[in-house]
Amino acid sequence: MSLKEIMEISKPRIVVLLVITAVTSMYAANKLVPNAPPLDYLAYLHIVIAGTLASAGSSALNHYYDKDIDPKMTRTSTRPIPSGRMAASHVLIYGLLVSCISVIYGYFALNALSAFFIAVGIFSYVIIYTVWLKRLNSSNIVIGGIAGSAASWAGWSAATGSLDLLGFLVGFLVFVWTPSHFWCLAMKLKEEYTQANIPMLPVVIGMQRTSKYILGNTLILLPYSLLLCAFGMGIVYAVIAIVSGGLMLTYHYRLTKNPTSEFAWKSYKVTAPYLTIIFVAIALDAVFHFPLF
Repeated sequence: MSLKEIMEISKPRIVVLLVITAVTSMYAANKLVPNAPPLDYLAYLHIVIAGTLASAGSSALNHYYDKDIDPKMTRTSTRPIPSGRMAASHVLIYGLLVSCISVIYGYFALNALSAFFIAVGIFSYVIIYTVWLKRLNSSNIVIGGIAGSAASWAGWSAATGSLDLLGFLVGFLVFVWTPSHFWCLAMKLKEEYTQANIPMLPVVIGMQRTSKYILGNTLILLPYSLLLCAFGMGIVYAVIAIVSGGLMLTYHYRLTKNPTSEFAWKSYKVTAPYLTIIFVAIALDAVFHFPLF
């Protein structure tokens, strides 16, 4: 088991995205919530470590459970287990061990509520999405989006010891964004999902209808992102949310006119950085806070 394989089963890109989500949520909570206790750099290091372990562990368990369908898809056929570079049992042990450590570490280094949300994230991604819904229902990725929300809630509660309405709404933004993002990817990989018999939305209802679902979801996402301004977010956040959300909306409208795998891939690449941009905007708004109301 080399470092290269460990990195591969840990899905570092997802790790980075979720850690950014958790850290920026933690920072925003510390700045925006009245009477929040002061945080030092060590506190941020703790959420980075706990978040990295949780994301890496749950990703490894996803690799383990999907070992039977990964060889059927070109995108996943070269992963460590189907390619024979890692034993499935080793991936399982690594995933379970790292996931458990992340929750324990979060409990002692952060607080009980933060550890709870770390556990919620792992459970929702591994059990609800990977084991239960992915192969059963086209709504799989919608429900699976709660795992990303849990990362934000873990960061917010790590700063405050609680989760208020603004903290909940900030985290739920990930849930609302997830379908627009992953349905674009599902359109790009429709043939592979069909071959693997995975009921992703484009496989079940076709490309044209899926593109309309994506547009509809983004039409919900944009006003939802601005709803946060009514609960504490300010002008800096609002401007960035409008620009980034408007760009997504433009591409997703164009996708309904050209529902091909090629344009879905372009839309996916536009949608992918949205979450990082919006959570950085939340942190920036906490620094340069000019209330709208």
